[in-house]
Amino acid sequence: MLALPLAQSSWHGPEVASTLAVAAVALLAGQRWAIAVIVVAELLLLPTIWPRAFLGGIALWPGRVAALASLVMIVPGLLHARRAAAALVLISGYRRTRRTCRKFQYGFAVLGFLAAILPLL
Repeated sequence: MLALPLAQSSWHGPEVASTLAVAAVALLAGQRWAIAVIVVAELLLLPTIWPRAFLGGIALWPGRVAALASLVMIVPGLLHARRAAAALVLISGYRRTRRTCRKFQYGFAVLGFLAAILPLL
């Protein structure tokens, strides 16, 4: 929710943040698949937030504080990437095995790495 007022970028941070908010409500309603949407949305929100927090994308201090708070709020969701990979395997229709779940975890890691490195390019 803290990322919603941040200015738009090529990654459309406010739209991804609103998707994250809707997925969080779905998770609270008991929909187990929502954890996968939350992790993907957080990974896609990362390139919008971290440059504004550390590289000076926002000149005013309240904007930087909101960006830093958003980064802190992303951490608990990313810690559940293992559970999200298992849920994403079920959503995608693949057979749920350790090997398949591990491949989805590696996919999350690659997506996170690319999301973190792309703002620097």
